Amino acid sequence: MNRRQLVAALTTLLATQGAAAQGEGFPSRPVHLLLPFSPGGTTDIMARTMSAKFQQETGQPLVIDYKPGAGGMIATEMVARAPADGYTLLLGSSAQLALNPSLYATVRYDPVKDFAPVALLGATPNVLLAHPSLPVASLKDLIALAKSQGGRINFASPGAGSTAHLAAELLKMQAGIDLVHVPYRGAGPAVMDALGGQVQLIFVAIPSIVNHAKQGRLRAIAVSGSHRSEALPDVPTIAETLPGFEASAWYGIVAPAGTPAAALGRLNSLFKKITEAADLRAAWALQGIDPLEATPAQFADYIRSELPKWRAVIQRSGAKAD
Repeated sequence: MNRRQLVAALTTLLATQGAAAQGEGFPSRPVHLLLPFSPGGTTDIMARTMSAKFQQETGQPLVIDYKPGAGGMIATEMVARAPADGYTLLLGSSAQLALNPSLYATVRYDPVKDFAPVALLGATPNVLLAHPSLPVASLKDLIALAKSQGGRINFASPGAGSTAHLAAELLKMQAGIDLVHVPYRGAGPAVMDALGGQVQLIFVAIPSIVNHAKQGRLRAIAVSGSHRSEALPDVPTIAETLPGFEASAWYGIVAPAGTPAAALGRLNSLFKKITEAADLRAAWALQGIDPLEATPAQFADYIRSELPKWRAVIQRSGAKAD
């Protein structure tokens, strides 16, 4: 072995040992978790329920930083440009990592190239509900009625380009029906008008509507996840009528691209253990959050599969972000 080969071998050995050491001793200081939305929403609930357990497991705090704005892109861009050391993370959603690149004219990050996926955490399915005045008891009833009425049935969503809106657009495409979209500025006013009968249908995330559905003030027709929701176990999935349908808002943690594999592995193991805790799962179930699990590689593949799926829906529907 000549001198050059010896130096190369030693460099590789030291790098390998350094990566292993980082995995074993990581984290050695506080980890910052950036949230793309304001306090009170799903990402906030998820972050808060995980933070205490993170400190119990590591001895280091999980510092929650709220950076709302621009459809969540402010926080997302900040993490994309942060040092790739595992100490700055994003609790992002399908909005930032799958929808925004097709909804906005300018997006200054690449969901695939700029991030290293850490952990897929959970999803909140949307639920389709009807006002009691609409004569439908099932999704099959609704599809038949919509086909007979030709675009005279309307539906509310929390906003143009929201996951609920796009779930409805996917339903229209797969069922071959026409529904008129009535976008609102948030779930609150959309729910109020649905309860009042100003709109006939509403597509919205389960946490926003679960109590009204259980009380029968709105008739829950179907949920958009791949399986029935623990929050509404008696409500069938859309996929039970339209096989293969799936349209949930999902949430996961990503780090800047280039973060060492040892740190990613350590973080994935940590969040896997944290989200398997029975009390955390019970708290999430009350909010309509279904836990998910994936390795960093599986999460990366999932993001890659979601981008073209929603690009096609957005392009066909003409949806644009508010």
